[in-house]
Amino acid sequence: MLGVDPGIAATGLALVGSGRGPARVAWATTVRTRADQQEALRLMEVAAAVRRALQEHRPDALAIERLLWGRNTGSAMGVARASGAVLLVAAEAGIPVHEYAPLEVKMAITGDGNAGKQQVRRSLERLHRVAGVPRQADAADAAAVGLCHLHQAKLAEAVS
Repeated sequence: MLGVDPGIAATGLALVGSGRGPARVAWATTVRTRADQQEALRLMEVAAAVRRALQEHRPDALAIERLLWGRNTGSAMGVARASGAVLLVAAEAGIPVHEYAPLEVKMAITGDGNAGKQQVRRSLERLHRVAGVPRQADAADAAAVGLCHLHQAKLAEAVS
């Protein structure tokens, strides 16, 4: 499962898996783009990084944090565009995409929809015992999105 925390300046990517034991992060990175570049070039970098991750790691699905429109419409537009680039690459690769709102991810990982980045990271390590949680905030958020999907998929499987 490839978890994605999209953004124009920084996009977190994390390959999260679970076998019989606790989940683990097999690979993670944060893709950073330069603010002095044209936005189209920044989006191209994000798309290329996601394409490489899909080709190298061959995940069975992609989970992405859904954009939540807030007060800062400028940064929201960049996140929306980065999300579009990620969705396009996933569609080209034939990878199913699952979207989760930030509240859903935080509730699944911490039990608190208002949790901060540090609380999410600590919960991944301590509560869920995820091995290999990255230190980079965006990559850790991507791991949280991936783990949220793993939990949702297990729940859906149990119900059906």
